[in-house]
Amino acid sequence: MHDTHSFTPPLLLRNAHVMTLASGYWPRDTSLSQIPKNERLFTTDPGTQLLGICHWQYDRSASPTIILVHGLEGCADSHYMRGIADKAYRQGFNVVRMNQRTCGGTEQLTPTLYNSGLSSDYREIVRELATVDRLTRIWLVGYSMGGNLVLKAAGEMGGTVPALAGVVAVCPNIDPTQCVAALEQPRNWIYHQHFLSRLKARMKRKAGFFPGKWDLAALGSIKTISQFDDFYTARDGGYRNGADYYDRAGARHVLNRIVVPTLIITAQNDPFIPYSLFTRPVLRENQSITLLTPRHGGHCGFFSLKQNGEDSYWAENRIVEFLRRAG
Repeated sequence: MHDTHSFTPPLLLRNAHVMTLASGYWPRDTSLSQIPKNERLFTTDPGTQLLGICHWQYDRSASPTIILVHGLEGCADSHYMRGIADKAYRQGFNVVRMNQRTCGGTEQLTPTLYNSGLSSDYREIVRELATVDRLTRIWLVGYSMGGNLVLKAAGEMGGTVPALAGVVAVCPNIDPTQCVAALEQPRNWIYHQHFLSRLKARMKRKAGFFPGKWDLAALGSIKTISQFDDFYTARDGGYRNGADYYDRAGARHVLNRIVVPTLIITAQNDPFIPYSLFTRPVLRENQSITLLTPRHGGHCGFFSLKQNGEDSYWAENRIVEFLRRAG
């Protein structure tokens, strides 16, 4: 199903860059102060742990659960992670806000870097919650890079994990080769420089916990994310090079194997997730996948005027609506 008309932003926010930036800076209460919280470490590989911030309902096992996965250089405390956590918890869901490897101040919990292909981490977290906690309705919800990860995990699991109820991905980079090429275009310099500077800073922090593991001398000469990924991310993740990493990490390879209810939300004017990725036959032919592709929305923005009793965060409201209907 395609729905291109249900999101209509104010005129100024029809500019993709304004939309992308505005949603993250609009004042809102994401303190989650009225919601119970505890931390949990998930061991997903030998020597590797991921930190989850858990918000459990009073009757945990009787409630559906969502696992939230953030995007590049985000963390469990990113504004969108807190925003959807608040909405979902108030609708009766357990919520687990995950930090990807090394994110959210967890560099010391793993000797590895995070990357777009580590869907095995989220398959393992689903498995643990299903077997240890006896949870029976688990949803994976991811933004941008996290969206690719949860789609990839769902495709790899197919129908083999009964506890996996479904998946939601917002602006997922299902083909990193094309997405990074778009990100490195001059028009997107503000995002590219933001991500690159943060990746470099994280690399320095990471090396402080694992001295001698990475050659930091190369950092100064790296001018693009693709160079960073070629030199650091790909090698660390066991890929031949950056091109091999970008190709193999994309969820596009397994979209045809997704068999659980899946919602993909992406904007036709996303600055660096090309809309053409979502016009491929595999997405139209898979009856498990619902596409919402409004003309405007930027990258994970979807900020609108309040309407129909909803707040301004359109994508969050569509996610909760989808979860409630399918759950």
